[in-house]
Amino acid sequence: MSSKTIKIQWYKGTIGRDIRQKLTIKGLGFKRLHQIIEVKDTPQIRGMVKKIPHLVKIISE
Repeated sequence: MSSKTIKIQWYKGTIGRDIRQKLTIKGLGFKRLHQIIEVKDTPQIRGMVKKIPHLVKIISE
């Protein structure tokens, strides 16, 4: 059984941002700017992305 995944790109830095936004970026698994990661498409991940739409982009669903 395959689970659905989404690709997310971190495209804007976190300098000057709230600590919660920085921790959300780290919690998603990003290590460096402009990195693209593939994660499971769950309500928890969608909620994290929804909290920081100004820092990340959903590349593909």
